[in-house]
Amino acid sequence: MNTLDSLKDEVKELTKKDSAHDFEHIMRVYKNAQKICKQEKTDEKLVLSSALLHDVVSYPKSDKRSKISSIQSAKKSKLILKKYNYSNDEIIIISNAIRDHSFSQNKTPKTMEGKILQDADRLDALGAIGIARVFATGGSLNRPFYNIDDPFCNQRIPNDKIWTLDHFYQKLFKLESLMNTKSGKIEAKKRTRILKEFLNQLKQEL
Repeated sequence: MNTLDSLKDEVKELTKKDSAHDFEHIMRVYKNAQKICKQEKTDEKLVLSSALLHDVVSYPKSDKRSKISSIQSAKKSKLILKKYNYSNDEIIIISNAIRDHSFSQNKTPKTMEGKILQDADRLDALGAIGIARVFATGGSLNRPFYNIDDPFCNQRIPNDKIWTLDHFYQKLFKLESLMNTKSGKIEAKKRTRILKEFLNQLKQEL
């Protein structure tokens, strides 16, 4: 069994059963990262290691510590990686990528490894799977789907802490312009189109 397979098994045991940040999410990010790596010159092993460990600590959105999940994941990843004979330089690259990938950290990673991880994670917030994740999170927090007076934020500032649909306007539609890699931008454009098609259909139904 190679290092990534061993790491995968360990992460699977550590991952919580949060449907928006479960092991399936991690594996989708892993596959997104694999696809991007094919187009970019980088160390694939380091990118995929960071993908596996990027949510090894994930606080619920209702938890005040949610915004530091990536920082805590970076710290924990260092301890895990030491068991697998990663060099100090490799551990720094991976942990920094994990620390900086989160949307809430509002950072652009400095390394290509970090840029690819950030893109791979953000792609999983878009498209059909992104829609599923948004409403899974909203349901877990008992938030209503939308503001009945202005569902599509035409006359108000979005607030996704109250209404689930507002998350599209507060975050998801911003992601396409924030992608780091060419292949990430292309895929983000496709998946953002799916979000817009969903909202157009929803407008007809409400």
